Amino acid sequence: MSEALINVVKVFTIGFFSFLFAFFSTPALTHFLYKHKLWKKKAKETSIDGKEVKYFRKFHLKRETATPRLGGLLVWISVLFIAFFLYLFSLIFDFFWAEKLNFLSRDQTWLPLFTLVSASIIGLVDDLLQVLDFSQIKNYLQKSKISKKIEKYLGKGLSLRYRLLMVGILGLIGAWWFYFQLEQSIIYIPSFGNIELGILYIPFFVIIMMAVYSGGVIDGIDGLSGGTFASIFTAYGAIALFQGQINLAAFSFAIVGSILAFLWFNIPPARFYMGETGIIGLAASLTTVAFLTNAVIVLPIIAILLVMTSASVILQLLWKKFLKRKLFLSAPLHHHLEALGWPHYKITMRFWIIGVIAAILGITIHLLG
Repeated sequence: MSEALINVVKVFTIGFFSFLFAFFSTPALTHFLYKHKLWKKKAKETSIDGKEVKYFRKFHLKRETATPRLGGLLVWISVLFIAFFLYLFSLIFDFFWAEKLNFLSRDQTWLPLFTLVSASIIGLVDDLLQVLDFSQIKNYLQKSKISKKIEKYLGKGLSLRYRLLMVGILGLIGAWWFYFQLEQSIIYIPSFGNIELGILYIPFFVIIMMAVYSGGVIDGIDGLSGGTFASIFTAYGAIALFQGQINLAAFSFAIVGSILAFLWFNIPPARFYMGETGIIGLAASLTTVAFLTNAVIVLPIIAILLVMTSASVILQLLWKKFLKRKLFLSAPLHHHLEALGWPHYKITMRFWIIGVIAAILGITIHLLG
């Protein structure tokens, strides 16, 4: 068997293992989430600009307060488990495939795995603040004399400002690792070649990570965010594979495998929502993968759905502020289409198609450029 074929087998096998682990873990996760009623106790009433979200409440009021969050646990815990299981497997058993399947490596997967887990934990805190029985927690806080500053987040979660701050800090850590540890300071532009950014590489990295996270508002319709991130990570896994970054490709396909298991149980109606513990982790790790493959310039193409949803929110805010009226019936874009009368499954399927086409286009541009 040739080395190239062995690498392909490795990447797809790890993706398959990740899918299996996530798939068979889902019943236990579902039981836990429903047993403890880990869904929002109160539906969202205002949009990012503080205005009433009439159309969102019209289509999502009942589901918002009856469907658990924290589904993202399935994604990052599966990837973390597979990574360390295969690492330990390679230490215990001394044969070719035991060593080959280990995909933990300092130059390719340490940073994206660290980013995935740490960002997901931040999201987990935000989700828990939204879904736990905050009345009981408030009583505990008062008895324990813990600062009342914490109380204002109970039932609401972390504010957007704090979430962006946390993502920005993660971005700084990632940028520091790239610039000082990996000695990276260039970006590749297809058809033009490498451009040296120097120290500007650090703020550029942070801006990209925060921009990718802003696209996380796509997590608003059953299956939409999962299908979107699956196509994006498949694209970057393919780019890494073509470039010989086998461990990074394996990491990307481990994420894809776990997302596919998530989607299996989230064909409408969703069994649980991705939540911030999934969105922040996927957004942050996607950024590191894009920079590790030096394919960050095609990220807006591959992740066109994230760009579209984030841009629709920004445009809506600008229209309201300066023109005193709405551009969309509701933002992000998928909620606008719902308000126009599109069934949620039609929106999801058409967005998936756009995402796959954009991913293929992005791969082509990067590899042929």
